[in-house]
Amino acid sequence: MPRPPRCRRICGKPQIDTFCPNGGGSGTPILLTLDEYEVIRLVDLEQRTHEQCAAQMDISRSTVQEIYESARQKIAACLVHGKPLRITGGNYRICGGEEHPHCGRSCRMWTFNESDHKQKGEPDMKIAVTYENGQIFQHFGHTEQFKLYEVADGKIVREEVVDTNGSGHGALAGFLMQRGVDTLICGGIGGGAQMALAEAGIKLYGGVSGEADAAVNALLASALAYDPNVRCDHHDHAHGEGGHTCGEHGCGHHGCH
Repeated sequence: MPRPPRCRRICGKPQIDTFCPNGGGSGTPILLTLDEYEVIRLVDLEQRTHEQCAAQMDISRSTVQEIYESARQKIAACLVHGKPLRITGGNYRICGGEEHPHCGRSCRMWTFNESDHKQKGEPDMKIAVTYENGQIFQHFGHTEQFKLYEVADGKIVREEVVDTNGSGHGALAGFLMQRGVDTLICGGIGGGAQMALAEAGIKLYGGVSGEADAAVNALLASALAYDPNVRCDHHDHAHGEGGHTCGEHGCGHHGCH
C-alpha cells in the first residue's frame, strides 16, 4: 500500500473562493485546491522561493513544484477558456497551535471537511469513466468518450457523455481537469498518464471493467474493486530488441496510456 501524501500546511482559507469571468463562465467550474491556492499565494504574491514555500507548508521542494505547475495550468485554463474558478478541497490543514516560525501568524489546527466548503446544490464529486457503449473502455489513452457523473450527498445528480475529440493520452488529464473532474475510473493506464492525473489532482481507480454505471455506484457504496497498482496490461509482453514494456517506457501505441 502506498503511503498517504503528507497533509500540506496552509495559513488560512481565502476570503473569496469563487471567480467568474464577466460575460461568460457558464458550465462546470475548474477546482483549485486550497494547497494549490497557498502555493500560488506564497510563490507568486509573496515572492517566496520554492524552498521557503516548502518549509512553510511542511512538504518537499519537489512537491511544491508539482503543486505549483498544477495550479498554474488550472488558472491558465480558466483564463484561456473563460471558465469559472472555485477554490475548494485539497489535502491540507491550517497551521496549528503556536505561532509558526515561517509565516509569523498564530494559527489553529483544522482538518479539511468537504461539507464545510460545499455550497447548496454544488456536487461533492465529479467522476469520469472511460466509456464505450455503456462499458468501461479499457485503454485510457485511446478512449473516444468519457461518461461524467456529478454526485451530491452520495447520489448521482447529473450524467453526460462527452467526446474527447481525438485527444491523446498526454492531453486527457487536462481535458478532465478543465471539466472539474476529481475522480477517474478506467481500465488499463500507463505510468505517464497516471503522473499527469496525479499532478491534476485527479484520484485514479484503475484496472476496472464492466458497466460504467455499475462501477460508479460501487464506488459510491465503497465497494468498487480496483487495482491500485494498475499498469498497461493488454500489451504487457516485451517487444522489440530492447525488450522494453509499455509500462516502463510509456509507449504511445496500443492505447497504453
